[in-house]
Parts: sequence; C-alpha cells; structure tokens
Amino acid sequence: MKVVTIVKYGNPEAMAEHRPRHREYLSALKQQGKLAASGPFEDDSGALMIYEVENLHEAERLLEADPFREVGVFQTYTMKPWRQVL
Repeated sequence: MKVVTIVKYGNPEAMAEHRPRHREYLSALKQQGKLAASGPFEDDSGALMIYEVENLHEAERLLEADPFREVGVFQTYTMKPWRQVL
C-alpha cells in the first residue's frame, strides 16, 4: 500500500546540518522499494513523501527513523493511505 506523508519543517539550522544524512536515508528506502517518491515543497516549508509499505504502522516507523525526525526538523506530519489510480 502507498502512504502519503506531508511534513512541516522547522529548525532550519538542524535541517542544513543533517540534510545529507536525511537524503542518504531516503535513498536507501528508495533502493529497498519502501519509498515511491519524495521531495520538498518549493517554499521549503515542508515535504511530501510517498511510502510503499505493508501498513500505516510501517510508514510511521520509517518516518520516525528519518534523521530529520530525530533532530527535530519534522515539526508536524500527516499520513494517509493513498490509492494510486494513474
């Protein structure tokens, strides 16, 4: 199942410092088939990630293990299962 996650960013100092680790983490998820797509919004206020997981709980675990979450860059987030049509 796909789970769409929208996060709101905060803590710009930590974001700059930890962006390389965050992107390495996302790249590893992509290689494992656990991430369909991801990227920041144009205004850098947050990001969208589409996880490819067995259930919502797995998506939550992946988000919680993200280096940006660990250092407080993710201020808030919303997750919803998503059905891709096209």
